[in-house]
Amino acid sequence: MSMSSTVSKLPPFPLLEEPLLTFNPDDTAVDVNPLRGLDRCGAYSGLTFPSCTPALRIATLAPAGGWANLRTVVGTLRPCHAPSDRKEYVPAFRGFESVFGVPLVAAKKEAHIKWPDDLSSLGPDGPPHARLMHALRDGMNRLTLVRDQFDVVLVHLPDAWQIAFQSLGFDAHDALKALGAIHVIPTQVINDRAFSFSAKASLAWRLSIALYVKAGGIPWKLAPLPGVPVNTAYIGLAYALRGDPKEAHYATCCSQVFDADGGGMQFVAFEARDPVKDAEEARRNPFLSRSDMRAVLARSLSLYQSRNGGFLPRRLVVHKTTSFKAEELEGALDAMSAVSEVECVEVTSSPGWRGVWLKQSQAPGRLSEPDGYPIPRGTMLQLSGVSALVWVAGNAPRASSNGDYYQGGKSIPRPIKLVRYAGSGPLELTALEALALRHRP
Repeated sequence: MSMSSTVSKLPPFPLLEEPLLTFNPDDTAVDVNPLRGLDRCGAYSGLTFPSCTPALRIATLAPAGGWANLRTVVGTLRPCHAPSDRKEYVPAFRGFESVFGVPLVAAKKEAHIKWPDDLSSLGPDGPPHARLMHALRDGMNRLTLVRDQFDVVLVHLPDAWQIAFQSLGFDAHDALKALGAIHVIPTQVINDRAFSFSAKASLAWRLSIALYVKAGGIPWKLAPLPGVPVNTAYIGLAYALRGDPKEAHYATCCSQVFDADGGGMQFVAFEARDPVKDAEEARRNPFLSRSDMRAVLARSLSLYQSRNGGFLPRRLVVHKTTSFKAEELEGALDAMSAVSEVECVEVTSSPGWRGVWLKQSQAPGRLSEPDGYPIPRGTMLQLSGVSALVWVAGNAPRASSNGDYYQGGKSIPRPIKLVRYAGSGPLELTALEALALRHRP
């Protein structure tokens, strides 16, 4: 029995253009590969950053035994390195000063704090995580006294201390971030893997970009997206369970506020005030009441205005990782009644779909066969008038200097699923924005 090959075909689908990154304010230097763009054009803030930070000064907070290795890692960022992995994507690293226009230097002696190598020697008696927390707090307090002498702190947390990294209600990385926020001190964690990582160019690119950003530099921004109105802003909502899970009390873990170029990100922490009516449903799909949604979005909108001279965005897109309830939509529209265009979009990262890119088969009697690379990044499959699948990870040949390229090179990438609950216009535009604001190729 023969069957037509068209029976199993999916409906027609568009392939979205890869969003461009810009490396100067007038958008004349663009690329889709951030490393290649930095190598060719320099950083977006390359002309202004040196005037306020003539040298990027590194402070350290580390056990004495790793001191030599830590200096070696910092030293790795100064010379040139040829790529040894992902050569189709990673360009040669020309040295921190050549790429970013400022030298990388060690801060003065007072900004370098050595811990004892023995975890049991940290702080007063107590469990390992409490000793580590004491050391982190004490170190940050001491660095605050010399805050004018450094720009970023490298914090070495050795593998030998892993027993102290996590405990009930404690995470060392989160604790360090919280202390950094309190003291207004940017930190960068270094683990032992950095000391033995063989791909020096990749290590130099990653760590250099992280240090530059944390020191206040801007390596790149999103170039204007075709069809996206000027003065568009984005808010991302995510919920977290607080307290006893059985009580189903939720707080907005973070509300992230973005400018249209993907920059200017600010966070709003908000604890829900209204009691949850249906605890079982809330555990499956956390949501806020109308008044809570109105409050968190009003606060987020106020942050945007504070960064933009009091002006409201012309268009506001709200992304949420779970579906919007009717009362949440009402609260969102309450808070954003003065904004001309509002979109509320659910973004699901594991929709249960996978896909394989097929090519014409060269074997007799076979119509197709799997391609050697996954579905192209930017592939969009519309499911309905308000929903679509978008592959934000996948084959990205424009980011490569030599043919196809798939970051990671393993597994079959999953698409994200978009469902629009409020707003109008082409769904392709909503998909393009989601593509631009998520994974880079």
